[in-house]
Parts: sequence; structure tokens; C-alpha cells
Amino acid sequence: MNNSFKALLANTSLPAGYPVGSWVMSASPVVAEAMGCAGFDWAVLDMEHTPLDLMDLVHLLQAIAGTPMLPITRIPWNDTVMVKRVLDAGAQTLMFPFVQNADEARRAVAAAKYAPEGVRGMAGMSRGSRFGTVKDYFKVANAAVSVIVQVETPEAMACIEAIAMVPGVDSVFIGPGDLSGAMGHVGNLMHPEVVALMADGVKRCHQAGKPVGTVGGTPEAVAIYRAAGFDYIGCASDLGLLMRSSAGALAAIRAQDVQIQAQGY
Repeated sequence: MNNSFKALLANTSLPAGYPVGSWVMSASPVVAEAMGCAGFDWAVLDMEHTPLDLMDLVHLLQAIAGTPMLPITRIPWNDTVMVKRVLDAGAQTLMFPFVQNADEARRAVAAAKYAPEGVRGMAGMSRGSRFGTVKDYFKVANAAVSVIVQVETPEAMACIEAIAMVPGVDSVFIGPGDLSGAMGHVGNLMHPEVVALMADGVKRCHQAGKPVGTVGGTPEAVAIYRAAGFDYIGCASDLGLLMRSSAGALAAIRAQDVQIQAQGY
């Protein structure tokens, strides 16, 4: 077994030249499937900030499996039991939120790996092992898991090299939302000080030999992050894109109605 997201990060022939993703906040398999058909390279299935539970996660993974889009499952917290259950449900690429230091990164890796590399509990029958049909699953499963750790505070940014260099950490994800808030710029993700600190984090992760990702709310923000050197970038979310499109359509319709009334119709 190999991890498809690791291979995606190494793919230089993508349409944008790098992996472009998004977020699935709706917890809807139909919407997730549609996002995959739209052409996103990857999407985060968010269990941290949505009502997504384990059976919902299975349904999303099943829906996305029929598209080229690769799933990243963001677990609610760096919790060994939750990690075990999510992996058994069939997730292979995990995002750990709010990792503050190298010790927490090591705990994340240990939770995601079978012995001797970690402490993941073994189950003979799970969706992760294709219901026991993967030969020598316990021996090959570790290679199929990718661990992404989120760095979201100035304190974590201060030790980002140590976090990135933890064996088993495959990539780092800098979260601009919490980072901007922790820096005193609540709601201003594109504040120059935030962008500058993120760009510095990219350089330091690259010096540690690890790819680094982030997410921007608009294509313009994505372009700024790409110029800063990020290796994979998400654009908004399913709900964000839906609400923006809905608001734009409604504004246009209302503006047209004002014009019609002004003309006396």
C-alpha cells in the first residue's frame, strides 16, 4: 500500500502546477462528490468544525472514491482513540489540528502508526484493511498513512523546524485563521504581518525538507500564498463557495429589479 497524497505532492504535471484543494464543511457526500467532479486535487473532510461523525466520514470517503480528488481527514483533536477509529474507517491521510511542538507531533505520528513505529491498535476486520483482504495489512499499513500537522499559533511557528523534522511527519499545514487571531489580527487573515510570518514558516519547513500547505479564501489569496512558496493550497470550502455564489446571484437579481422599477415596469 502507498499513500496517494504523498504521490500528489510530488506530481509536477498538475493543471495548476501544484495541488489545489478545498474544504468540505457541509458533511454532505453528494456535495463532496461534486467537488471531486469539479476538478479539485484534494479536499479536507473536516471533523473539527463540522457535525461530521464516523459514519458520515465513511459515506464521504465512499463518495469521493469515485472521483480523482484525494481526501484529507482533519480529526477533531490529537487523540489516539479518534485516530485509530478514523484510520479503521478507511482514512489514509490525516490532518492534526493545533500541533504546538515536536512532542505533540510525535504523539500524532505514534497514534497513526502500528508498532514498532507507533501505538495504533490492531483490528483484524476494518474498512481500512479492505475488510481483511489486504495481504499483510499490519505490516504495510504504515506506508499508506500520511501525517499532516497543523501549525496555528506564533508559539508553534517559533518551533516549526522541530515540528517538521519529527520522523513520520510528512507535511506541515499553516492555518491562517487561528494564526491571525493569535497574532491579534482576528478576521484579517491577509494582514501583512500574518502573511510575512507564514512565508517565513514556508522557508523554514523547506529547510527541514518538508512540504507545507495552507488555505486561502479567494483565488487572490491563493496566488499570494503560492508566491510565498506554499506547496499545496486550498481555496475556500464547499459552503464558502456556495454562499459567495448565492450572494452574488442574489445581488445581481436585486440590482436588476431596481433597474426595472426605475424604468417604470
